[in-house]
Amino acid sequence: MAPVPLGVALPEHTLTQAAGLTHWITENAKSTRAFLKRVGELHPLATPLQAQHIVELPREVHKKGDHGPGGFDAKPLLAPALRGHDVGLVSEAGMPAIADPGASVVRAAHALGLRVVPLVGPISLMLALAASGLSGQHFAFVGYLPQEPTERLKQLRALEATAMKTGQTQICIETPYRNEALLKALVQGLQPGTRLAVMVNATLPSAGVHSALVSQWRLSMPALPLSGPAVFLFGC
Repeated sequence: MAPVPLGVALPEHTLTQAAGLTHWITENAKSTRAFLKRVGELHPLATPLQAQHIVELPREVHKKGDHGPGGFDAKPLLAPALRGHDVGLVSEAGMPAIADPGASVVRAAHALGLRVVPLVGPISLMLALAASGLSGQHFAFVGYLPQEPTERLKQLRALEATAMKTGQTQICIETPYRNEALLKALVQGLQPGTRLAVMVNATLPSAGVHSALVSQWRLSMPALPLSGPAVFLFGC
């Protein structure tokens, strides 16, 4: 399947800003170079791809996150910004620091007195929420649920109780190869009257979303391509 044109997912302003940068902080240098190659097909890059300065966040930041107190110190990565270079922060998908690493870089930029400018791009969590029919006025992203079935069910029921009591939509994600297991746990573990929504492959041609009461999910499971990125939402 051919990749979606960048102009479909990213606004022109974001693309031109990306083309003008020469310094990057990223999760993965290889995929960032592939992204910049595609940007360069639309807008000339400020410097050739081979000369782009790309620094990866440490592996432990990917695994453990970088948003808590006493976490990763990203100030050294922003040395080029202190020398006058604009520095881009890019994640593998979606938006940095939103269900992705990057918060430590943003905190460091504020601490150093640097200007922080978020650029518009697709955020799967918000796309899924908008398409779910669940409350977009009060919601929480709870990240990954426990893999162990008993602990997962315990947390699911606690989150569901919060949703029913407060009206707060609960949003979670999973590693693609465990999507089917999580969906099965949601359908089996949530109450019949709870609304469950799943969005898969946001912004891709194969994107799909299904939203229904759990009782309806139990009667008829939709054919969703769960092998890719998915967002799960539930509430009232």
